[in-house]
Amino acid sequence: MSHEVDKAAVKKEIIGNKRPKGKKRRWNRDDTELTLLALPTTIWYFLFCFVPMFGIVIAFKEFRINGGFLKSFWTSEWVGVNNFKFLFATKDIWMIIKNTLSYNIVFIILGIVVPVAAAIAIGQLHSKKLMKVYQTAMFMPYFLSWVVVTALVWAFLSFDKGLLNNLLESWGMDRQQWYMKPQMWPPFLVFMNLWKGVGYGMVVYLATITGIDKTYYEAAGIDGATIWQQVRYITLPLMKTVIIMMFIMNVGRIFYSDFGLFYQVPRDSNSLYDVVYTLDVYVYKQLRTSTTGMSAAAAFIQSLAGCVTILTANWVVRKVDRESAMI
Repeated sequence: MSHEVDKAAVKKEIIGNKRPKGKKRRWNRDDTELTLLALPTTIWYFLFCFVPMFGIVIAFKEFRINGGFLKSFWTSEWVGVNNFKFLFATKDIWMIIKNTLSYNIVFIILGIVVPVAAAIAIGQLHSKKLMKVYQTAMFMPYFLSWVVVTALVWAFLSFDKGLLNNLLESWGMDRQQWYMKPQMWPPFLVFMNLWKGVGYGMVVYLATITGIDKTYYEAAGIDGATIWQQVRYITLPLMKTVIIMMFIMNVGRIFYSDFGLFYQVPRDSNSLYDVVYTLDVYVYKQLRTSTTGMSAAAAFIQSLAGCVTILTANWVVRKVDRESAMI
């Protein structure tokens, strides 16, 4: 009897807490505080992410500088999709797309496997001080700009004063023109990308590992599970959501390339044209030759393709595991 009374009381309380239909909730102090907190970020995104989208129109114009930007924009002639036609009529466009996609596929795979392995390895350390030393050492390259990295690479690979050529000469070997050897640059660029970005990915995955309840490992240890079995059946399954999220985000940028890595590090060497020319480098060089419309067309295709790939990747993940999808 008392149980029925309790159920009736709870039901009455729930019904009483519901707002009548059509009645809007009043704006309160919490809403004001949260709005003020989000306002700076909202303004930043509006100014630097949404307002520049107006420039997409340039992809459909023969943009010519004639005074200020607005005057140039209004006086430039509409050319429809001619910029896109010229873009795909370029003899090297498919080589450029192939380079961009090939590098990014390798970057995505290694950008998940290596940081995850590094995070798991560091997470197994018992010494907290040693763990912090390794984290700092691996995370430091992420803060270096490609301009600084370019200077360091030049100090190693320069023909006249490069450290590597000095070592070769001291061993009785000939100096090498490293910036004129296309065959060595694809693996070198993959290494440089991994060296610079592995620390950031490792920190993300390590934060996930440290958030896992330690009682899982204690119970597994009592049951006789080895370290590899704990990693396989506890760590990796609980990291799955973060790994998939990082994968989807990286797939969304598969048509983009790191401009500093592909333009500054090789020092825009003409001998490396076939292995370092990507879409971002192409857009930049087209801008330098004043073909703004073609550059805008290339950037528009990059954005559109990136949107399609990230939605496709999310759709596939949603079909496989609904809870792991981002949207």
